[in-house]
Amino acid sequence: MCDFQHMRLHITLDDDLVAELDRLAGPRRRSAFIAELIRRGIEDERRWEEILGALGQIPDTGHEWDEDPAAWVRRQRHVDDRRAG
Repeated sequence: MCDFQHMRLHITLDDDLVAELDRLAGPRRRSAFIAELIRRGIEDERRWEEILGALGQIPDTGHEWDEDPAAWVRRQRHVDDRRAG
């Protein structure tokens, strides 16, 4: 049994957009194609919200790499034996 509920929406699209949609997805797969694009768009928006929310969360100073970033990077390369470099 499927737990998903479906809701019909009425949207208006330009003819050229529908033609491109049909070319890419096929006329019998419009809904699935549009639903997938919306899922991707929502996920992208969520990621941007997280990124924007994280801005400024790391202080500008007080990091172990502040004094010599190149030396810090070299040390990090040798922390894990599986890494090359």
